[in-house]
Amino acid sequence: MASRLETLATVLQAALGDMCLRADIALGEATVVIKAEHLPAAMERLRDSPELKFEQLIDLCGMDYSTHGDGTWQGQRYAVVYHLLSIRYNCRVRVRVFAADDDFPVVDSVIGIWPSANWYEREAFDLYGIMFSGHPDLRRLLTDYGFIGHPFRKDFPLSGNVEMRYDPEKQRVIYQPVTIEPREITPRIVREEHYGDSEGFRKG
Repeated sequence: MASRLETLATVLQAALGDMCLRADIALGEATVVIKAEHLPAAMERLRDSPELKFEQLIDLCGMDYSTHGDGTWQGQRYAVVYHLLSIRYNCRVRVRVFAADDDFPVVDSVIGIWPSANWYEREAFDLYGIMFSGHPDLRRLLTDYGFIGHPFRKDFPLSGNVEMRYDPEKQRVIYQPVTIEPREITPRIVREEHYGDSEGFRKG
């Protein structure tokens, strides 16, 4: 007999049809991968289908897969992941869509379907540089106005590109190239014999 999650994955695949690349079960949740060109239609179907009714967008985030699997990843680099909740059926689904162009990642906005996507999409744009076509006000949300680049991309330098400081002569904040020397930080690991076990605790 199929489990509740297996049944949901089957229903999702049937409801989405050719718009769905695959439906899996991972980490206790159903996951569907949607073709980017069908994203708005697929999301409307997930929200409105009587057998699904995913009325609520819980979360949306960007992803950079460039170093996934220790660099063995072969697919598109950028994806957007959506977490949807069906209050009627008390279940969740994870939806993933990959941007077709790695150099200029773009997916459609879902604000028209879930208005709560507004700031989530702005955050994904700010941190990953993913563009959301149709977003009415796509601008940075967390970084400063003069920020260069997108800090959650895997190739973004740890020290950043610019730094800001107050200039007493100009009496204002100025931006300048970062002066921190790039370096690799390796944490020091302390290993003690019997650390944490009951035998070591009694001896201590």
